[in-house]
Amino acid sequence: MSRTIIALDFENKQQTLEFLDKFKTPIYVKIGMELFYKEGPSIVKEIKARGHKIFLDLKVCDIPNTAKGAFKSLASLDIDMINLHIYGGSQMIQQAIQGLKEGSKDPSKLPLAIGVTILTSISEDILHNEIGIDKSIQQTAIDFAKLGKSAGLVGVVCSAFEAKKIHEEVGKDFITVCPGIRLASNSNNDQKRVATPSFARLEGCDYIVVGRSITKADDPYQAYLDIKKEFEGE
Repeated sequence: MSRTIIALDFENKQQTLEFLDKFKTPIYVKIGMELFYKEGPSIVKEIKARGHKIFLDLKVCDIPNTAKGAFKSLASLDIDMINLHIYGGSQMIQQAIQGLKEGSKDPSKLPLAIGVTILTSISEDILHNEIGIDKSIQQTAIDFAKLGKSAGLVGVVCSAFEAKKIHEEVGKDFITVCPGIRLASNSNNDQKRVATPSFARLEGCDYIVVGRSITKADDPYQAYLDIKKEFEGE
């Protein structure tokens, strides 16, 4: 299965399924808040039934017991990857993973549990002057990655600019899932730290998440193949 994940940032089920109809083989997709909150668990089940792999991107962050309950409920959807916000702390992460184990149909085949470090919409200025963190984005992402790994996560969501350093300091086998990927010809929109697929490959990203460069393309399937080749070299 491809390591290029397509973000299904659509408003509803109809738009989503019409988009997926353009693809000839199963792909890896990301279901985020907009689509999940609109359509609920049923959209996950329907996409999974079509053979696609699913990264459920809901960025869970709450008190430990609530996070545990959320992951326990979501685990029943047979997803392949799930995430939370690392800044919720180690106890929250540990409890969420426990919920994942309790809710999974097969505890030996758990979804990949990864944690968000710093959103790619955050700049150094926002990090320092609004959020109040004095460290650089890169160091903050590394610190969060270390915390996540110690609490039981298998990887993180980070920008391509932090992936290499996270691998160096946290481990080569610690997964980096990198959003904010755009073709050089596309605009950045609301993303601040964006990168091309080729840059992500050079920086050692394990997965990339691509949205508008594919979903808004005239030929989404061909755009996907082009980006996949640029990133995966296939």
